[in-house]
Amino acid sequence: MKQKNTQEVPFTSYQKLAVFLLAITQFTVILDFMVMSPLGDILMKTLSLKPASFGLVVSAYAFSAGISGLLTAGFADKFDRKKLLLFFYIGFILGTILCGIVTNYHLLVAARIITGLFGGVIGSISMAIVADLFTLQQRGRVMGFIQMAFGASQILGIPIGLYLANAWGWHAPFIWVAAMAGIIALIIAVKLKPITKHLEVQSDKSAFKHLIHTIAKKDYRIGFTATALLSIGGFMMMPFGSAFAINNLHITENELPMVFMISGIAILLIMPLIGKLSDRIDKYKIFVFGSLWTIVMVAIYTNLGVTPFVLVAVFNVLMMMGIMGRMVPSTALVTAIPEMQDRGAFMSINSSLQQIAGGIAAAFAGTIVVQKDKFSPIEHYDTLGIIIICISIISTLLMYRVDKLGKKKAKEKTEDSATAVHEM
Repeated sequence: MKQKNTQEVPFTSYQKLAVFLLAITQFTVILDFMVMSPLGDILMKTLSLKPASFGLVVSAYAFSAGISGLLTAGFADKFDRKKLLLFFYIGFILGTILCGIVTNYHLLVAARIITGLFGGVIGSISMAIVADLFTLQQRGRVMGFIQMAFGASQILGIPIGLYLANAWGWHAPFIWVAAMAGIIALIIAVKLKPITKHLEVQSDKSAFKHLIHTIAKKDYRIGFTATALLSIGGFMMMPFGSAFAINNLHITENELPMVFMISGIAILLIMPLIGKLSDRIDKYKIFVFGSLWTIVMVAIYTNLGVTPFVLVAVFNVLMMMGIMGRMVPSTALVTAIPEMQDRGAFMSINSSLQQIAGGIAAAFAGTIVVQKDKFSPIEHYDTLGIIIICISIISTLLMYRVDKLGKKKAKEKTEDSATAVHEM
């Protein structure tokens, strides 16, 4: 039995193409969101924003993404997933273009809301596609590759985005992201096949009924709660990461892109390894190890004072190892919960609640963190660390239940298949 668990199910050539397209799509969406963190210090100084106001810019995207996810959840299993992906991706591109041409704070908030309405749904559609195209034994590796988009956005995207922002202003990174996404949309339109198998097993004719039936299932609600809690930590720390590094750790604006690049390279190397370990060993065990590692590193990092560049880079790498080390197995575990006919709705609601929880976290963090003027240190960042540690402990307990549910469903499917074969 152990030998069976260690065997890898190989990818077909089309599956490899699908992984690449989903990963590169996620790269642009994550980059659009992630670039807000390194631009934080520039925006706060250029537009004379207080931490609470900047927290609202970040949470505006998250709230609109969450609302959009809930509104579209009922329809997520009613259409070809390829068409849905293209529709929302094109909307995301238009919203990103708006971010690149607005001229003041209020218009920026409005542009982020529009971008979130479309961009926030793309991740859930991608996860539904993963669940449709890949077996559970493959999903750890798939999530490892897709999460590499996070690392790639830090290696290439954030440093280049910061360079463009320093050279041509904070608008430039958004125009650059939109241009890349436009090319990717064309490739998806040509190369990705229609994904319609889920349409054969639909029972709810009404999109609203489908949404209600999905929310009503207890097993699904456990998955929703676990992933919503996981997102809170990242949203609390991320918006003020660059301001903390520059004003508290005394990293220069020229050194900041290097910090992101180094941690990005580390993530890019680590993600596939974590994906393979998740498939070979046990997804929940990898998640627990990642959570414990995160707790230790968050406790250290949020209490740092003036720190040499090399140590800041090392601590960033170690902290991101923990954070991303739990994201890969947790996402793979959650995809095992929904039935095929509910996957689109489940992933939309899951992503929606994740975004809303993150939006609340970003806005809440903005009320905790204090900065007396543009150049003074960020205060109470360590308080955010304590809150994140407590949430991480609760998330570990909830994810245990998700793991048990996933294994139970997998066992039931195996028994059903064996019964069907025996009856034949």
